[in-house]
Amino acid sequence: MSLNACAALVEKADPERFRATMAAPVGARRVLFPLYAFNVEVARAPWVTQEPMIAEMRLQWWRDALEEIAGDKKPRKHEVVDALAEVLDAEGAALLDGLVAARRWDIYKDPFEDAAHFDSYIDATSGHLMWTAARLLGQRDEAVIRDFAYAAGVANWFRAIPDLEERGRKPLPDGSEAGVLSLATRAEAQLIAAIEQRNGVASDAAPVLYSGYLTRPVLHQIRKDPGKVARGALGLPPLREHLRFMHVALRGWWR
Repeated sequence: MSLNACAALVEKADPERFRATMAAPVGARRVLFPLYAFNVEVARAPWVTQEPMIAEMRLQWWRDALEEIAGDKKPRKHEVVDALAEVLDAEGAALLDGLVAARRWDIYKDPFEDAAHFDSYIDATSGHLMWTAARLLGQRDEAVIRDFAYAAGVANWFRAIPDLEERGRKPLPDGSEAGVLSLATRAEAQLIAAIEQRNGVASDAAPVLYSGYLTRPVLHQIRKDPGKVARGALGLPPLREHLRFMHVALRGWWR
């Protein structure tokens, strides 16, 4: 039942990862749904309260749960923790702890210190999750997963910028159109690097990358018109998005 609860949570809160996971083999879903449900819980923890201390406590609760999973202590009872404990090892728990720590940025309204700080946030929130999922499904080459995860994380971040700004956050070190274009170009370069290394992706781990099916079209849109980020005009109409996903799932994430 905890696995079903994880799937229901992801379906409601993260439909793109839900769609990608449903295209994966049943065995892979047992790994992916708990990871993605955990990510949903952690990602929304800083936003459910206006009190920074309470948000910090919510994130610490998940860090403590990960410590229990990695150690000898029996993990606390919770639907997501129950399912996560069945698939996560100590290495994965350590990486996901880094993901939770990075989410502390979401609590406060301070800007990123510089491009390196922004990159470390994307690597922790997108890269740690994707690499942990892929590794648990048998992936051995980390670089290709990290490259793709960075590109996907940046593309998703661009799509979230109007909402983040409405919430009083400063989501980019350089929010000018030139800065946006520069960041999109860097992300696209890492996408290309991942595509060039695609033979290094294990077949069992490939569904992990399906969740980034909008990465290429979003970065392409920004390259043509970086002003789309501020206008909240990124993405595809529903039918084209569906066709894009089917294309990726049937022909490969690098298409």
